[in-house]
Amino acid sequence: MKRYYMYILANEHRRLYVGVTNNLMRRMFEHRKRSVPGFTQKYYLTRLVYFEETDEVAAAIAREKQIKGWLRKRKIALIESVNPEWLDLAGEWFDTGADPSLRSG
Repeated sequence: MKRYYMYILANEHRRLYVGVTNNLMRRMFEHRKRSVPGFTQKYYLTRLVYFEETDEVAAAIAREKQIKGWLRKRKIALIESVNPEWLDLAGEWFDTGADPSLRSG
């Protein structure tokens, strides 16, 4: 079954980015390597501070749009409801910077 993720990234200054993907590990690798030009690359948004998982792409996209429409204060409250320390939830996913698409298993 395919999985989809709505996620929120932050940088050290707590600038926020809301996105959606079907492969959170690969997408975090791309954000960390800053391989895709745009907002996340410009503001060095590499810390995964919140995510939700679903098996419906439409639900993930709808949730992304919903949260993007929220005021910053509400986004922060959502993050802090499950991650009050703003820890990087993907902090231990990558050991040597190896491309996650090349992993076996």
